[in-house]
Amino acid sequence: MVHDMLKIFLVEDEVVIRNGIKNNIPWEREGFIFAGEASDGELAYPLIMKEKPDILITDIKMPFMDGLELSRLVRKELPQIRIIILSGYNEFDYAKSAIDIGVTQYLLKPISSAKLLEEVKAVAAKIEKEREQDRMLEQYRKEMRENLLLERQKLWNALIANELSTAELFESGRKLGLDFTAPAYQVLLFKLMPGEDPVGSLREPPQTAVRGIAAGQEDTDTPRALIAVSDRIVELSESWEQVLSFDRSPEGWIFLIKGETEFDVEARLAQCVEQLQTLAAEYPEIEYFGGIGMAVQRFRDIRTSYQEAGKAFAGRFFTEPNQVIRSEDVARLHQSGGERIDLSGMRSRRDERERVDRFLKNGTLEEVDNFLEEYFIGVGEQNLQSMLYRQYVVMDLYFSVADFLGNLEMGTEELPPACRDINEIVADSTSVQETKRRIGGLFTEAMKLRDSSSMKRCSAVLEEARAFIRENYQREDMSLNTVASQVNISPSYFSAIFSAQTGQTFVEYLTSVRLEKAKELLMCTSMRTAEIGYEVGYKDSHYFSYIFRKVVGCSPTEYKNRRTDGAKGSQS
Repeated sequence: MVHDMLKIFLVEDEVVIRNGIKNNIPWEREGFIFAGEASDGELAYPLIMKEKPDILITDIKMPFMDGLELSRLVRKELPQIRIIILSGYNEFDYAKSAIDIGVTQYLLKPISSAKLLEEVKAVAAKIEKEREQDRMLEQYRKEMRENLLLERQKLWNALIANELSTAELFESGRKLGLDFTAPAYQVLLFKLMPGEDPVGSLREPPQTAVRGIAAGQEDTDTPRALIAVSDRIVELSESWEQVLSFDRSPEGWIFLIKGETEFDVEARLAQCVEQLQTLAAEYPEIEYFGGIGMAVQRFRDIRTSYQEAGKAFAGRFFTEPNQVIRSEDVARLHQSGGERIDLSGMRSRRDERERVDRFLKNGTLEEVDNFLEEYFIGVGEQNLQSMLYRQYVVMDLYFSVADFLGNLEMGTEELPPACRDINEIVADSTSVQETKRRIGGLFTEAMKLRDSSSMKRCSAVLEEARAFIRENYQREDMSLNTVASQVNISPSYFSAIFSAQTGQTFVEYLTSVRLEKAKELLMCTSMRTAEIGYEVGYKDSHYFSYIFRKVVGCSPTEYKNRRTDGAKGSQS
């Protein structure tokens, strides 16, 4: 195939020898492209930089620039190039210099066309073998990308939880391709959500589809637009310089913006937000929300920026979607709500209960404090000083939790004893701070029950996914997206729950299923290795052998020989 043909470039000052090599070897018929020639290194160098050949054949003694100097320059710019030196000088110093430079072959002149072609083919075989290894490694890395995303997510959690030292975080980041080094940082949280349906009721984001099912919502297909825009955001974020991204399914993404100064990160943040909003605007059926943390100058202060971004992000329960805001923007939402409560203010309780219901369905445990902080700001500190109104709010929130649990087919009796008795909770709400503490505990326990219910539903969904994999593992198009679509969950959320529930990533599980079947076929049939690879879902027999050796520790042929060796052993 033409696209697999390797390019040859020749540098030789003797015209007769150069023409002989060029014309006496049928390069194209032998699978090569003769890409160019030159009489010395000085003329050759710019041509080589233009053509970028795979193999350079060069004389060692030439005017203006000899072969060794040319080889040094070329190897510096094209480290993958293979160089064959031709020399009439059988001297050790030349050979030693050639080895130091990384020359592939050192051949003495005169050399026949047949012998030179033989050497070129040997070099070409090495190139093809290395490229095949690179292709398989790249394919393997793509398949293992799911593992990388999960490891990055774990590292971010360790950073926020202060579980590792700064040195450990930097080293772990380096292993995952993350460079944390910077003089300034800023955190951006960003999430996509389906828009409201035609009747105006809020639908559950597909990332939390299983949680939504547990909350009694309809099991609907994940909107294709959401997956499409999610994929584009991943591609977009990978193009950003000085920005590290972390998938935090089901809550969207964390973007860590780096820069030389706080002004620098603010400017880069503005560009990122603008690009995200422009992209999301192409999908009117999709809503988004973002929270921005403060710019900080110390690596350890990233947690502070994250906490501030979290406060802003919790504002999605209190304001309109399609915004990217800061924590101070959330505070301004409540500035007009501090006047004394009267009957006209009571009319907003329906909206407040809808916000609470949305949070209980879609919020996370770590957001409870931020949500309640904003909720009580909306109620008004002055109003909360009234014991009567405070008791009213507590009862309203308690019944919101009771209704929420009822939709989960649960009751308040399943809450811990300290959260069951409304009279006890009301009696304990002797101050604003104590009220917040008791309601925070109530919300936390209710959401734990929600997550427990979700996990039960997850188990059923994952068993369906595993059954689908076991029945279809031989399909070439079997992928994380394929299985996620089968069980109606977004790929990122499916990956997260699959790993959490099974202890394996999707790819690790699929690979184990395929290789177990391959082992069975190797030991119990006379099928060839390539046939077995094809049978279990690997259409490339080389890649099948590569994966088998990487996981099992030996080649398929070596594994199969165990059967023969075992039979011989039993006979003896």
